[in-house]
Amino acid sequence: MPPSPASPPETASAETTEPAPGEVAETKARRRRGRAPHPVDLLRHATRDRAPKERKKARHRSSIEEARETLLGSRRDLTLTELAERAGVPIDMARKFWRGMGFPNVQDDARVFTEADAESLRGWHGMVERGVIDEQTMLSLLRALSYTVDQLTMWQVEAAVDYQERRYDLDDIAARIVVLNGLPKVADFGIQQLEYAWRRRMVAVAERLDNEIMQRSQEPQHRDVLPLPRALGFVDMVAFTSRARQLGSRGLAELVQGFEFTARDIITANGARVVKTVGDAVLFIADDLLTAANVALTMIEAMRSNPALLPVRASVVWGRVVSRSGDIFGPAVNLASRLIDVAPKDTVYMDESTGAMLAKHPRAGDFVQIQQQPATLQGIGTISPIELRWAAPAAHTDLWFPS
Repeated sequence: MPPSPASPPETASAETTEPAPGEVAETKARRRRGRAPHPVDLLRHATRDRAPKERKKARHRSSIEEARETLLGSRRDLTLTELAERAGVPIDMARKFWRGMGFPNVQDDARVFTEADAESLRGWHGMVERGVIDEQTMLSLLRALSYTVDQLTMWQVEAAVDYQERRYDLDDIAARIVVLNGLPKVADFGIQQLEYAWRRRMVAVAERLDNEIMQRSQEPQHRDVLPLPRALGFVDMVAFTSRARQLGSRGLAELVQGFEFTARDIITANGARVVKTVGDAVLFIADDLLTAANVALTMIEAMRSNPALLPVRASVVWGRVVSRSGDIFGPAVNLASRLIDVAPKDTVYMDESTGAMLAKHPRAGDFVQIQQQPATLQGIGTISPIELRWAAPAAHTDLWFPS
């Protein structure tokens, strides 16, 4: 996990560029007088283009080499052929392993692999050999792991860069230098937290699996029917494109992050799950229709009450889906996506089938359903949307709202 130190790493300036002799003397004199400059001041001074570019590049190489060795655990001194030999697998499987991890192809004689790579490949091969999984499943799991961790590490690094910029008034490059130099110091903590999060999330998945089995074990199972009955919804920012043109990089980042963080908190705190976010929209899923309806309406109210965010519109659909690669697919997903295109701002739309199902729920009285004029949805046809509202404020006092 990227660093968020109480003060920037003191090695930052030393690993960025070399101060002039006069600056060193002045620094030593100020330290003797008890007034040494703050490390950030040294970093700002060092990042001015005073040293030769070759010296800067050398210092940068030194920083990245330290990060590589600390994070990988050893030097990259194995070729692809040697990697396959150490793992005891054919070289073709080594190539598939590396491709599944999401990295570019490498020449057979390039020394880019470590003992940790060999150990990982050996472990995957052992799972296949024992019949726990097959090669196709191995590659699917590798892609899932690599893609997810890639998103995670980018999120962590960019959050740390933003923190350094704001707290110490650094420019983007200076903030990235601080983060890069601090990565080795937080490697163990990041690994511990990744393991903790994996265990916690896997328990949550196991509990949902157990609940799914208990609820659906008596249902007839048909291979030609999508397996998962779910409520799902889209929430989309209104007028995002026009607002984005008016904002600078920081303003745009704050708008997108504010929407995403608020949406994630509302969705998860109220019992649903985020499937994915796509810039100005979020797709969520719930095991029951009541939860999805409340989440969508909570999103409308929360975004409307926050002047820093744009208004949103939402859709809720009940249907069957299939889950693959961390995403969900099926006609219900397409319908929810198209419904949101015709919904006005601050409005939740459902299709008639979903509205009829919610009307049979024991808590149907919490809601009001308003029939709308027929609308033509691209790729679907003409339907009559139903607007969903809460019947009264008391209907949602048990839901979580952002403060």
